[in-house]
Amino acid sequence: MSRIAQTFARLKAEGKTAFMPFVTMGFPELDTTAELVPALAEAGADLFELGVPFSDPIAEGPTIQKSSFRALENGVTIEKCFEMARQIRRKTDAPILFMGYFNPVFAYGVEKYVAECAANGIDGLIIPDLPPEEAAELLAACRRAGLDLVSMVAPTSTDERIRAAVANASGFIYCVSLAGVTGARSALPEYLPEFLGRVRAQTDLPLVLGFGISKPEHVAQVRGLVDGAIVGSALVDVLANAPAEKRVERAVSFVRELLNENPK
Repeated sequence: MSRIAQTFARLKAEGKTAFMPFVTMGFPELDTTAELVPALAEAGADLFELGVPFSDPIAEGPTIQKSSFRALENGVTIEKCFEMARQIRRKTDAPILFMGYFNPVFAYGVEKYVAECAANGIDGLIIPDLPPEEAAELLAACRRAGLDLVSMVAPTSTDERIRAAVANASGFIYCVSLAGVTGARSALPEYLPEFLGRVRAQTDLPLVLGFGISKPEHVAQVRGLVDGAIVGSALVDVLANAPAEKRVERAVSFVRELLNENPK
């Protein structure tokens, strides 16, 4: 059983919902990521989605796009992402997933990329622009290396599309809460229970909800509907707006606020 599967099984047995922060690697500075992730794990985060910076992050809203561009300006490369992951893994056993677009993976070499992920303590991959019908090579490489390959589904996905997405997925299913790009929202959509019910009907894998979750009340709203919640843009905003010497402290306070108002 993978580290991701073990984490969800443990949390389910405890009646808890997983909390997964999204962090852009190398934002705001190169050193921040390796310090931030272990600190958030101590604050109560269960898993981590680490964004590999890319020049054309099509699924991202302005907040995460800006963080990706800033990280690239800071000199972040795939090799530096592996190095950061290695540093993080020395400090925490929490599952780590790389979220990145397929172009850099393809350019690096699919087999080599997956092997390096496994060697540096990465537990799974999320590739938002890779449809399931084009994922055979990556899927095979992940299975050989023992990595989970997470599929994404959206409210606009047909039942047939959901079936195709979950067929070969492992770890969990990333459920996009709304059509469009990432970003903090004032409220979550009313159709979530119906959408999540359609996904549940197709898979026994844990469901994790992302896009638009930014407030304690959002976390409370999704508890019971899904097995985990991802907070991205709101956390990136906290990092962007904090003084350099206070960034990790402010991010930890933000996560604790989300979780303390919503005991797992």
